[in-house]
Amino acid sequence: MSSNTVGFQRAIGVRQMRLLALGSTIGVGLFLGSASAIKLAGPSILLGYAVAGLVAFLVLRALGEMALHSPVTGSFAQYATNYVSPFVGYLVGWGYWLYWSIIAIAEVTAVGIYMEYWFPGSPQWIWALSAIVFMGGINLTAAKVFGEFEFWFALIKVATILIMIALGAFVIIFGFPGVWQPAGISNLTSHGGFAPNGLLGLVFAMQMVIYAYVGVEMIGIAAGEAKSPETTIPMAIDSFVWRIIIFYVGSLFVILSIFPWNEIGVNGSPFVQVFEGMGLKTAAGVINFVVITAALSSCNGGIFSSGRILHTLSSNGHAPSTFGVLSKSGVPARAMYMTIFVLFIGVLLNYFIPSHAFEYLTAAVTFIGILIWMTILYTHWRFRQDQAAKGQPLAAWNMPVWPFSAVFAALFLAGVVVILIASEATRITVVVGMALLVLIAIGYRFTNSKSATR
Repeated sequence: MSSNTVGFQRAIGVRQMRLLALGSTIGVGLFLGSASAIKLAGPSILLGYAVAGLVAFLVLRALGEMALHSPVTGSFAQYATNYVSPFVGYLVGWGYWLYWSIIAIAEVTAVGIYMEYWFPGSPQWIWALSAIVFMGGINLTAAKVFGEFEFWFALIKVATILIMIALGAFVIIFGFPGVWQPAGISNLTSHGGFAPNGLLGLVFAMQMVIYAYVGVEMIGIAAGEAKSPETTIPMAIDSFVWRIIIFYVGSLFVILSIFPWNEIGVNGSPFVQVFEGMGLKTAAGVINFVVITAALSSCNGGIFSSGRILHTLSSNGHAPSTFGVLSKSGVPARAMYMTIFVLFIGVLLNYFIPSHAFEYLTAAVTFIGILIWMTILYTHWRFRQDQAAKGQPLAAWNMPVWPFSAVFAALFLAGVVVILIASEATRITVVVGMALLVLIAIGYRFTNSKSATR
């Protein structure tokens, strides 16, 4: 086992790990961003979320198989170093650190914007910096505290969706007194058909759909600090499929059944529409609270992941050795201080640079996230080759239907990249993303890379 596990405490339990993967994917992309995807694909977006969810599951199973064999902190960055090359490990590690740093900046900035709903006229930067201090403090204590907060953050989001699904199902079957007759599911096909904009509409919506799932790989980062990883990791990942069906596909199914697809998200979140349609006047406030929770959850996970990745980079000679030091509570405090410092600077810069420039940057790191998924699949392929060369049998819990499942997932992700390049609106994000990767690659020449140990 890699030395990067030394000093870390296995404090994240099954209950917390189960909601970690789910919580990292349920966020603004579902509560607000789903409206944009629906506008492009109509009801066929249900198929898009289902297929993308399957791809996310396959990536998780590939990562999980490696994590079960070697449950180390740093996860896929360490595996890429071990089974592909130190350069790829460096590129993946710094790319992922950059990904979460920029996403966390965007999320805490969003907290400042959402808090204006309750405190109009208040300075956004106060809420953003307060969020960083709060989330940073949580992460600097212990992994168990991070896991507990992430569990409750996820539970708030899950409870909101379950309530919405239950109310929506009631409307579909029985209607709602004084508001709706039984809705049925005719809205799925009666306004231009299931795919009103054709297959092309669904295809161009897929880059928005996959954005909602990027982040689920965080469960691999936490594997090195999970209690009983031999049981915790399989249970957490295998439960992902049915949870995705319920929370993503299920919630959008009831929304699309109740409302014509071309009326969804016209005046804000689709979730607000459902609650307001039932006479809940405080619906916007409820969803605002949930979205703030989702943003804080993403920031919480971003600081956690960035700190662990920076620690792994340090262990492999890809970052200054000071970031490899652990605190008495078993957390990479110095690595997280670095991340928190970058968040402070990032929030400050975000208020001075043009808004579209920061939007390009956040979209560009999503492109990097897709490439990291593809790297996980390739690393898993090399891992299998390494195991076969050593004559080691497959573990009982492994990636299903391999190699066909890996090829399917890789082709799907490559297709999403092609869509990003083909669309004039998103092409710039690929250019910016590639430029960031080139800058990271140039930095490799100045590192003191160590040889990986398997």
